[in-house]
Amino acid sequence: MNRCDWCGTDPLYVQYHDEEWGVPVHDDQIHFEFLILESAQAGLSWITILKKRENYRIAYKNFDAEAVATFTEEDEAVLLQNAGIIRNKLKIKASINNAKLFLQIQEEFGSFDTYLWGFVDGKPVINVFDTVDELPAKTPLSEAVSKDLKKRGFKFLGPTIMYAHLQAVGVVNDHLLSCFRRQEILDQHA
Repeated sequence: MNRCDWCGTDPLYVQYHDEEWGVPVHDDQIHFEFLILESAQAGLSWITILKKRENYRIAYKNFDAEAVATFTEEDEAVLLQNAGIIRNKLKIKASINNAKLFLQIQEEFGSFDTYLWGFVDGKPVINVFDTVDELPAKTPLSEAVSKDLKKRGFKFLGPTIMYAHLQAVGVVNDHLLSCFRRQEILDQHA
């Protein structure tokens, strides 16, 4: 079975690739989860974050944006002591800030999903790549989303992190042409 070779053989990475990556998401809680995880990833490997995902789920109240938006300085201090997550003060502060702004986008657009998918008129971008070396780190789309989020006050969601988010939630399908998941996702979400 051919897969995108970026996931290697680590069972956690393979499972993520086979079950989640590139599948169109239309659930705000999942969008929020990936925004938290991907902003934590900045400067680190994705597998590092995947290995800490369950710890994040607990620490971030099952990725409930409303709950995270109410976190206090005391909650920040607790998160900074949590060895199960990335203990970076700026990233933790950004996650709480981003939760508040996430709620504002929901208020303005009805959902974060509507906001995000609006950048592509509700239709995923289907790229055609033969090798992982062809995958871009960022695109004009990720730059546009990042720029708009930054204008709204979001932190740690630059164009590269936003491209990872767009790939993860299926706004962009970057499964390689040889990957079995590419066509499965296209067939399931046509």
